[in-house]
Amino acid sequence: MALNFIKKIIFKLGVAKRNPSFNEKFISLMKTDFADRDELDILVKNKLRDLLVFSQQYSNFYRDRFNKQGIILSENFDPFDVLSRLPTVTKSDLITSNKLIDTTSFFPFKKTFFSETSGSSGEPLTFLKNEEWDSANRAAIARGMSWYGVEFSDRNGYFWGYSFSKLQIVKTKFFDFLLNRFRLFSYSDEDIQSFMKKAENAVYIHGYSSMIYEVARKANSNGMKLNNIKFVKGTSEKIYAHYNDEAFKAFGRKIVSEYGAAEAGIIAFECPEGNMHINEENCLVEVIDEKIVVTNLESLSFPIIRYELGDFVKLSEKQCSCGRHHKVISEVLGRVGKNIYGKENKVFPSLTLYYIFKRLALECGYIINYRAEQHEIGKLVFFLEGEVSQEVNDKVLDFAQSYFLNTVEVELKNESVIHSKNKKLKDFESFL
Repeated sequence: MALNFIKKIIFKLGVAKRNPSFNEKFISLMKTDFADRDELDILVKNKLRDLLVFSQQYSNFYRDRFNKQGIILSENFDPFDVLSRLPTVTKSDLITSNKLIDTTSFFPFKKTFFSETSGSSGEPLTFLKNEEWDSANRAAIARGMSWYGVEFSDRNGYFWGYSFSKLQIVKTKFFDFLLNRFRLFSYSDEDIQSFMKKAENAVYIHGYSSMIYEVARKANSNGMKLNNIKFVKGTSEKIYAHYNDEAFKAFGRKIVSEYGAAEAGIIAFECPEGNMHINEENCLVEVIDEKIVVTNLESLSFPIIRYELGDFVKLSEKQCSCGRHHKVISEVLGRVGKNIYGKENKVFPSLTLYYIFKRLALECGYIINYRAEQHEIGKLVFFLEGEVSQEVNDKVLDFAQSYFLNTVEVELKNESVIHSKNKKLKDFESFL
């Protein structure tokens, strides 16, 4: 207990040094946690106004866009009207126009952090994140965790990051020690058993959703169970119903969803009532043709305005029973991603896979963990996890052809584990 207390103090001192704005941002978010709709709308309007003014003044990229759209920011301009007139941007735009978007050469930020995220083509997006932006993002996570009575500095287990060289493992373990954290480095039965033993003294665990599921599945098969965990957080991936079934058996908790991206920030966080509340103080969400478009209200050093994140989502009009008035994302349907190509020049969105397996679950009660690959036009390979009966295989093929109209030949492969442990689980990958 004494060592854990010392680690929490070290963690908080580190936060104060690295992110001096964190406490201010966190206190501000807690004040508006139960703000009414009018208060939130005014807050978003004012922050959007400030972002647009700043971006026009200090970002060559956005100044050019304002000029091309004939936008003049008068003294009392309507920020929502201006936003609607700006074209959307993609990750490709952020990569190719990187230096033009960046404002750090023209505004003296006190502190910035280097950030990197992968591009759809494999080319990484790199940018500088001002300290206030980084702190606001961390504060949004901290607020979400507070809904479950958990703090960043609490003892935690981490399912993320793979450094296999001995030097990297030593360095990672040192930093994990400072963060009051322990990590799973491999998925052997021995390492999972060791992780579960350490987790007996943890308050929460977190990481890639599919990795939490894999560990929970193995733990359950070996009769291992934790009763002390207060919070399980999954991020970066969709959380399927069967993930939660396994997680609840192993950890006594369902996986709570955190939705966001490095460049867009924390977009939404799941409350104890099971609804994904948009982090409206930090980001503005639009849905255009079912696709999410995000404006990061804290992104001054590298403005993110009307950014096509690449996900299909649905919003809910209902107010959550938890009492919060923040808008709710009812469902993240999947990645916009690459298309599936059939014979006779037929093209299908990758979202088709979501509908095939959702229909399988709703109509037949079969919940299958899957991923798909396309290496050849007119052919698709489904990898189905676990032992799948012939009846289920037949249903998958029937439902697939009802969408693909016999222009895509589907091959089914059963695997014990469909997830590569060194990267995110993608439901579809095209190699064309």
